[in-house]
Amino acid sequence: MKVSSSNYGLLMILLLACGAAQIYADYRTCITGPCARKKMACPAECPKANPTDPKVRKVCRLNCNSPVCQTECKRIKPNCDAPGAACLDPRFIGGDGIVFYFHGKSNEHFSLVSDLNLQINARFIGLRPAGRTRDFTWIQALGILFDSHSFSLEATEASTWNGEVDHLKFSHNGEDLIIPEGQLSTWQSPDSDIKVQRTSSKNSVLVTLPEVAEISINVVPVTKEDDRIHNYQIPSDDCFAHLEVQFQFFGLSSKVEGVIGRTYQPDFKNPAKPGVAMPVVGGEEMFRTTSLLSADCGACVFSPAGVLDQKDTLLMDFGKLDCTGGSSSGHGIVCRK
Repeated sequence: MKVSSSNYGLLMILLLACGAAQIYADYRTCITGPCARKKMACPAECPKANPTDPKVRKVCRLNCNSPVCQTECKRIKPNCDAPGAACLDPRFIGGDGIVFYFHGKSNEHFSLVSDLNLQINARFIGLRPAGRTRDFTWIQALGILFDSHSFSLEATEASTWNGEVDHLKFSHNGEDLIIPEGQLSTWQSPDSDIKVQRTSSKNSVLVTLPEVAEISINVVPVTKEDDRIHNYQIPSDDCFAHLEVQFQFFGLSSKVEGVIGRTYQPDFKNPAKPGVAMPVVGGEEMFRTTSLLSADCGACVFSPAGVLDQKDTLLMDFGKLDCTGGSSSGHGIVCRK
């Protein structure tokens, strides 16, 4: 078959464009799981894991628990119908893909994830209308412990909802933190071990702990429609602003615990009853912590000193790192001579 010079030129342009897209695409790597230590390029449709273009609506993600070792495009804000989600009153989707509800108790704290190097707690808010045996609850705040550091994020109280007002409050190592409003406004800790990026001008952020986790967060109210459907009996002076959350983890150990953390254990058997419309799981006593930034629950395994079990799969075999391609070739670890 003959190829005309014009078609040949067009073909070369396309090949060069594809090559350029590949060069400028990010790479994603899991530390554990079926895809451990495999370096995978992001798709051309979403070449960046943390895009700087405010018009971008999808980012590159990698499911480290899936046997299909392939990056994919995901929307920036939390997807409440995908694994790792914690939304509504609270409705969780575990790492095993199973939907369950954990109600906890209003004005108390519970461990969502407790691992050797990571602790994520949640503060629940709620109310109990007359005649009910339990609280209606929502996640109002997250507290994160990693190494010797702490970070918290909460939805501020609001009598009525105004989407033009920012309802997020942050702290780092016990100090209040101001992150300017505006999409893609970013803060990073002095040690670069945690980064917070606004994914809309107000009320939405992406929290990144490099090589450990990414947490998509959105602040929403309990709407009048939700109140009507579920008969929450929300008072007129509080819209119960709360968090929609979606977690993605890159290196959980086999010892991971917590309300949703344990669903990432390799041999976890989810107690949620199949076929039930709203399967509720317990564990309040096992996962309750004394504060938003403590790791003292009965099932907690977090080590503030960052001590890791040498036999656990959380650790990488650093001898297999490829540093031949420059500083970015070491699976997220900077290679230096």
